[in-house]
Amino acid sequence: MARVFLLLLVLLSLPTQAASHRVLVYEDGNGNGRRDGDEPGLAGIKVVLNERVLVLTGADGTVRLPVQGADRIALVKPPDFVLALRADGLPDFWRRAPAAGKPLDIAFGLRRGDPATDFEVLVFGDPQPKSMTDVDYYRRDIVEPLIGQHAARMGVSLGDVVHDDLGLYPAINAVTARLNVPWLHVAGNHDLDFDAADDAGSLATFTTTFGPDTFAWEEGAMVFVGLDDVIYLPGQQPAYVGGLRPEQFAFLETYLDTVSTDRLLVLALHIPLFDTDPQRETFRHADRARLFALLARFPQRLVLSAHTHGQLHYLHDSADGWTGQTPLHEYNVGATCGGFWSGVKDADGIPDTTMADGTPNGYALLRIDGSNYALSWHPARDARDTRIALHAPKVLRRGAWPGVSVYANVFMAMPDAVVEYRIDEDPWRAMKRVREADPDMLARNLADDSSEVLRGFDRAPQASVSGHLWRAPLPTDRALGAHRIEVRSNDPWRGEIRAEAGYRLDEALP
Repeated sequence: MARVFLLLLVLLSLPTQAASHRVLVYEDGNGNGRRDGDEPGLAGIKVVLNERVLVLTGADGTVRLPVQGADRIALVKPPDFVLALRADGLPDFWRRAPAAGKPLDIAFGLRRGDPATDFEVLVFGDPQPKSMTDVDYYRRDIVEPLIGQHAARMGVSLGDVVHDDLGLYPAINAVTARLNVPWLHVAGNHDLDFDAADDAGSLATFTTTFGPDTFAWEEGAMVFVGLDDVIYLPGQQPAYVGGLRPEQFAFLETYLDTVSTDRLLVLALHIPLFDTDPQRETFRHADRARLFALLARFPQRLVLSAHTHGQLHYLHDSADGWTGQTPLHEYNVGATCGGFWSGVKDADGIPDTTMADGTPNGYALLRIDGSNYALSWHPARDARDTRIALHAPKVLRRGAWPGVSVYANVFMAMPDAVVEYRIDEDPWRAMKRVREADPDMLARNLADDSSEVLRGFDRAPQASVSGHLWRAPLPTDRALGAHRIEVRSNDPWRGEIRAEAGYRLDEALP
């Protein structure tokens, strides 16, 4: 904590006549939103100025911070405390000066909460509505089915909160707030003010709405850090690249010095740390190396990213410059909007919106148990909670060359996953992992191509190579009639998972 104490000494040495913000953090014992006479100040609470300077409240719960401009002040929510929710449903952990040079005199009331170290976090990748119609899909497809049905203590959206139309922020925020949990937001490349002259001004609307673009939040034994990792490059193509700013590294260096390495460190960002385009750096490698150096001393760590509108578990190792004793796990979370709210509508008028890699749209759950974590993906409005999607032909000719396959799309498969299948009561056999497009997505594309009328407002996305697809041949030397296909795999957090399908063998004449 050396850097924190150094910053405290610098702040305490400021001239008394210099304008300063006064911040009070107190225990709001009765939860009425104001400090009553017997409610004590809370010492040692971490307070951050402009996502750069981190200081601790004193014995009376107060701290003074220098006025630097149109300043933003935020708390690092301490574990075992609960923050009030604002009228708009967002957690009340930050304030912004109304004008440059104007000092703030502000108070944050914290209530003591459940000290349990096991809890759940809702994780939404790319909600990304482009219209009020899409906001309504988000409401009916994702949020309403979760109301009263989840036990999450907090939630996070991993960027692309909207699709370029920042005027949709109040509407989508009002929908998300119905989940009634503190909800954090990471910025994405579709959350930018595209009329900004540079990266520094590109998140003005986002930060005015959702608060700091770089923040920390402590819950149980988990330390949760949100990072804006979109560097805006106006006038260039592409107009952004993944990376971090120098002041973000300064914050991370200071803050992580205060964190015990026996805690679980979770980083939430939008653009993945791995390169999504093999032809270029989609995340600046120099920034990644510097970030890796900060993370390597934490035995328990997880990176959550989004952006790709697909789903993938990526294990960073020495080939990526990772120096930790075990690989760094990055979960590239599937999109809540799936294929950008596209495709054929169902009976409820909601688009199919499957992602290009064949993963259905939905949400993730991050389960925390002390410093351990578990992950799961939940397709939207799927009562079966499908974990493996199978594609197989309905009928084959008995005795035909066995060149037709069953495909298994295992949505949460890790890089070392083993997937097996069997026909009827045969022994289990290994399926082959393949780098191909999901056949169900190809079928959607072909159906869109062959239709003489529009099948949806937007077509299904073009099928892409899936990172979690397996294939195995179907035998044709069995008895005529129906045959059962079973597929199984081992999910590292949910145990054995299975799926079933079937096909029929018929006779045919040449």
